[in-house]
Amino acid sequence: MSVRKLKPVTPGQRFRVVNGFDAITTDKPEKSLLVPNKRSGGRNAKGRMTMRYIGGGHKKRYRLVDFKRDKHGVPATIATIEYDPNRTAFIALVHYQDGEKRYVIAQNGLQVGQNIVSGESVAPEVGNAMKLSAIPLGSIISCIELRPGQGAVIARSAGSFAQLMARDGKFATIKMPSGETRLILLECLATIGAVSNSDHQLLVSGKAGRSRWLGRRPRTRPVAMNPVDHPMGGGEGRSSGGHPRSRNGIPAKGYRTRDKNKSSSQYILERRKK
Repeated sequence: MSVRKLKPVTPGQRFRVVNGFDAITTDKPEKSLLVPNKRSGGRNAKGRMTMRYIGGGHKKRYRLVDFKRDKHGVPATIATIEYDPNRTAFIALVHYQDGEKRYVIAQNGLQVGQNIVSGESVAPEVGNAMKLSAIPLGSIISCIELRPGQGAVIARSAGSFAQLMARDGKFATIKMPSGETRLILLECLATIGAVSNSDHQLLVSGKAGRSRWLGRRPRTRPVAMNPVDHPMGGGEGRSSGGHPRSRNGIPAKGYRTRDKNKSSSQYILERRKK
């Protein structure tokens, strides 16, 4: 993984930091794994805007990524490492021995030609998917299921990872990317290694237009609005706006909105830090 700082030949490139893409091996995706991706522009079925600051953006096609890794015991060879416009992580095209092709989230260190496999009795090597009951304690893991057979939902974005801390009864103790410590069933699958593209956090877009390419429209500061539009709007001159809060009045910056009686609270041993 590497990043490049561009020469400031234009104002938009003066502070621009781009991905080196040295891990990418091809720019042509597998056609059989592409599906159309319709954009809503923040509008609902009636055509009314229900989400602000969404619209425009470059046309994209969705890559069908295998988050379940349910082809157990069948080795697969890494064919390519590819860029995916729908996520921050890189994806890997794998060819199974029976001829099937699938996309999976690429872990740091995966190389073209390498073999990966998922299942019960597989080696705990980078890219292999296995149950939490079989992973050595202290391992760095990613793409973790929350319920058996659900498919990976935790630690899927660029550079993210969790750590397997302990096992007790039918639960494993996982240190999450957020710092939260929680219990997850031992039957859940996880992939060995951290997610690829760990330098994603170092990128600098350089200009406002790049946000428009990504489908993000300009965001109006609440303090600049009128009182009818936002609780922090209005006032004489440059008013600071009082306590920061959302459009429907819920305080921001530290106010906890999690339900105290939520059923999953029993599995959280330590909350994430503020």
